[in-house]
Amino acid sequence: MGLTQPNFPPVDPETFLERPFFDRIRTLGAHWGEYGFGSPKILHIIYLLKVFVFYGGVGITLATLTSGLNPLHVAEWWNEPIIYQKAILWTVLVEILGIGGSWGPLAGHFKPMTGGCLYWLRPQTIRLPPWPDKVPFTKGDSRTPFDVALYALILVNLAVAIVLPGVDSSSLDKAVADNHGLVNPVLMYPLIALLIVMGLRDKVIFLAARSEQYLPAMIFFGLLPFVDMILALKLLIVTVWIGAGISKFGYHFSLVIPPMMSNTPWMPKALKPMFYRKFADDMRPSKLAGGVGHVLGTVVEIAGPLVLLFSTNKVLTVAAVVLMLGLHFFILSTFPLAVPLEWNLLFSYATVFLFLGFPTWDGYALTDTSMPWGMVAIVAALCFFPVLGNLRPDLVSFLPSMRQYAGNWASATWAFAPGAEEKLDKYVVRPAKNTRTQLLTMYPPEVADVVMHQLLAWRSMHSQGRALYSLLIRHLGSDIDTYTLREAEFSCNSLVAFNFGDGHLHDEKLIAALQRRCNFAPGEFTVAWIESQPIHKGTQSYKVIDAALGVIETGTYRVVDAVNEQPWLPNGPIPFQVDWTLDVDARRAVTDPEVVREPQMRRSDAGSRSVSANDQVQQ
Repeated sequence: MGLTQPNFPPVDPETFLERPFFDRIRTLGAHWGEYGFGSPKILHIIYLLKVFVFYGGVGITLATLTSGLNPLHVAEWWNEPIIYQKAILWTVLVEILGIGGSWGPLAGHFKPMTGGCLYWLRPQTIRLPPWPDKVPFTKGDSRTPFDVALYALILVNLAVAIVLPGVDSSSLDKAVADNHGLVNPVLMYPLIALLIVMGLRDKVIFLAARSEQYLPAMIFFGLLPFVDMILALKLLIVTVWIGAGISKFGYHFSLVIPPMMSNTPWMPKALKPMFYRKFADDMRPSKLAGGVGHVLGTVVEIAGPLVLLFSTNKVLTVAAVVLMLGLHFFILSTFPLAVPLEWNLLFSYATVFLFLGFPTWDGYALTDTSMPWGMVAIVAALCFFPVLGNLRPDLVSFLPSMRQYAGNWASATWAFAPGAEEKLDKYVVRPAKNTRTQLLTMYPPEVADVVMHQLLAWRSMHSQGRALYSLLIRHLGSDIDTYTLREAEFSCNSLVAFNFGDGHLHDEKLIAALQRRCNFAPGEFTVAWIESQPIHKGTQSYKVIDAALGVIETGTYRVVDAVNEQPWLPNGPIPFQVDWTLDVDARRAVTDPEVVREPQMRRSDAGSRSVSANDQVQQ
């Protein structure tokens, strides 16, 4: 892998698609194990320049100069509250513009590399309201001039809050004698309202702004006196850390580590196979991978934040700060897909600012609050969505559930009959084309097909991939070798500008929106979709969706069955518990104009039943 040349898999592009699907997956999975995506190193340099020069450099310059501080005198501004506030607002602006997470080739944006504003400032692009049947004035899936104006107002509001100088605050003056004020809290009120309204109109933009983490901070900026604001911000970041740590309990996270380390550009090639049990033959995670995941990940993300929140010992606190900085810079250095690099850099600064700039022994312990019951309410509010999301993942996106990069995601694989994918390019309004179409501007078609399969191989190395491909075997049979399969996260990015691993952004609602535009015939576009695992259950729910027919099957599978299987499913599909399926007569009613179109739902013949690897669903 050179500076400008990718490390291409050892396959013949001309004959690659002639090979059986799982033969392709096994070959590319082994290649991923040694080289990751195989991206040229110039791409990683571009990402580093984006995060350190554009995000960090420009952000610091804006925040300091507009607050009467010299950006070169770090000692003057690192613990200035207004700089922290503007760092949050700058991060939200970068994220909501589409220049932060889910940007560039590592998120499936090749040409153009930016999604975000290019989509959300354009009428008739797809929008996804969370509750269109329950919240008035939110129905529809097409962006209107109102939505564009609303989004533009959010950008303006953020920019104004960043560039205006601080205002005096009596609570800040009382706590910090020499200061440069705070961002005017009045600017927070319209911003909070605009984000909430936007979230009800389009959950994609709401999540892209990472509102689950930054919206509470804006509320604290606008409503709380200074000391209580700092304490609430501490509780916020600790909730994010601990929520992420708890979400890594279970089987999934161990499977995240090997492909993540394999994609790490600085990791020596000779060390990467050590994260697999028996490289190439057994691609399940090794004990080393489990140790890295659950000791350096789970333990650190839970123990470190608790020390920071309650420790009054300076040495212990500094050690915990160094530990958390190490965690975030390590994650940043691995270039995980969806590339949340800005988030990791911000959390590194926040760790230093909150816990060394305003330490517990200097009047910023939880016991120093002026509103004890208010802090209890803040804790309850911060924990509400993580608790609900872990118990009922179907109700809450994995982002508000605080399950960042835990491996426990709602996921999907799309399967198109030959030629059907082209309808998306033809009928969906957007500034970009399908991911493969973007690749065709750089590579021949046969090379683009190999690259698209690299994403499928990456998914197969996670627990969800084994379940998704098992479902497609059952529903497509041998046609899986001739259908066009796509990793849904990347396809979703090309359609709505953002994904970040959230399967709720490409569930049956998005498929229905695509069907209204493309009018797929039954069988042309089939989706295998699975929900995240509830923390108290050993199973995951799944759906099979036909774009023309809607959901055609639901059921569950045991997580251990997916975890214990190899990525290329040498033993056939894992078993499923089918709870409901759309029967043959109902499907005929939808597809046959001579039959009354009243699809009927029924339980499987024997009620809920287990489907073995050799069972086939009656089509």
